[in-house]
Amino acid sequence: MSNVQATQVSPMGSNLFKNRFYQTILVSNLFLQIGIWVRNFAILMFVTDQTNNDPMAISLISVVEFAPIFVFSFIGGAFADRWRPKRTMIWCDFLSSVSVLFVLLTLLYGSWETVYFATFISAILSQFSQPSVMKLFKQHVHPDQLQQGMALFQSLVAIFMIMGPALGIFSYHQFGIHISIAVMGVAFLLSAVVLFRLPPDEEKAKIHEEIKLNLRKELADGFRYVWKSPVLKVLALAFAIAGFSVGIIQTLGLFVVTERLGQPKEFLQFLLMVNGAAMLIGGAVIMTLAKKVPPQVLLAFGMSISALCIAGMGLSTSIPLTLALQFLNGLTMPCIQIGINTLILQWTEQSYVGRVNGVLSPMFMGMMVIMMSLAGYLKAHFSLIEIYSVSGIVMLVGALILVPIFKLKAKPSLDTESHTI
Repeated sequence: MSNVQATQVSPMGSNLFKNRFYQTILVSNLFLQIGIWVRNFAILMFVTDQTNNDPMAISLISVVEFAPIFVFSFIGGAFADRWRPKRTMIWCDFLSSVSVLFVLLTLLYGSWETVYFATFISAILSQFSQPSVMKLFKQHVHPDQLQQGMALFQSLVAIFMIMGPALGIFSYHQFGIHISIAVMGVAFLLSAVVLFRLPPDEEKAKIHEEIKLNLRKELADGFRYVWKSPVLKVLALAFAIAGFSVGIIQTLGLFVVTERLGQPKEFLQFLLMVNGAAMLIGGAVIMTLAKKVPPQVLLAFGMSISALCIAGMGLSTSIPLTLALQFLNGLTMPCIQIGINTLILQWTEQSYVGRVNGVLSPMFMGMMVIMMSLAGYLKAHFSLIEIYSVSGIVMLVGALILVPIFKLKAKPSLDTESHTI
């Protein structure tokens, strides 16, 4: 391993915020979160108004967002291991901005249904960009700081869980769908510009571009790598079960607000704001526990609490109780997200990070998309109480599957492979 590569890694004990890579990723993600949340809620409010709360039209928003993730995460993960990650991320954000401009022009002169296209394209491009972020985390952040880094990164997401829904709804109600979509395009473009500040890609990335490896073989290598790892194999199964659970209720939050709580659709933002505030607090707590609790234990704990909260929200007709359950769910959500990312990074060699993401993500997304596509049907034939109860039970099963790997520890060679001279 070259000296150049080794010096890119943040030294153990140094301040993460002095790491040029980490600074850049945080600022880029700031703009991405603005674009994503304006997109999510402006389009949700717009479609709800256009279709008079049609469950199928509302669920289609989530389907077009997550279906491409399932399909393209296989390919995106493999290419992340072959392409230059910095250049990949810049192009993805730039193309997202261009696609939003296309949607805006179509909206001005065509039908309203094109709003789905903005979500669809950005979801595809994210599958090439996100594995590259994980790969760069492996290169530029010291192994002992990975979990802390993920916690800080998640805190930014949590802040937008608080601000984002209100931002999207405000943008739509004050400026309309056209200005809201323009804001999305500018945000994605600014993210692309910020990414130019990333450290240069490693020279060895050029070699990967020049070697014409068989994509099918790379994907097969990713599956074999996961299958041979006792932790990643269990994580894949837990992913699939969690995807099933989340997919059942992913598109039904609006109906919990309107049917179970008797509130207008805009009240959904307050549920998400409470959830986001709790995520911010939870992320801060996990930062202090990052080196004391194994990531698989964090993940199982988070999934168990989430299971109880999901079932409770389906049963509740009380606004204070539902808000309390949302808070508790948000408080432990960083356990799930940070636990997953840390497990992947700890148990995966740098050269396989993209492919492992490309294998594991579809396990979650595939089941999630299947259940989301059935959400409209389920809503028509079953009560919200039944749907949310089943979702909670399934999530609890996913947590129990993780118990056998509680005592396993990552081999030092995986943690230090890319950090030794």
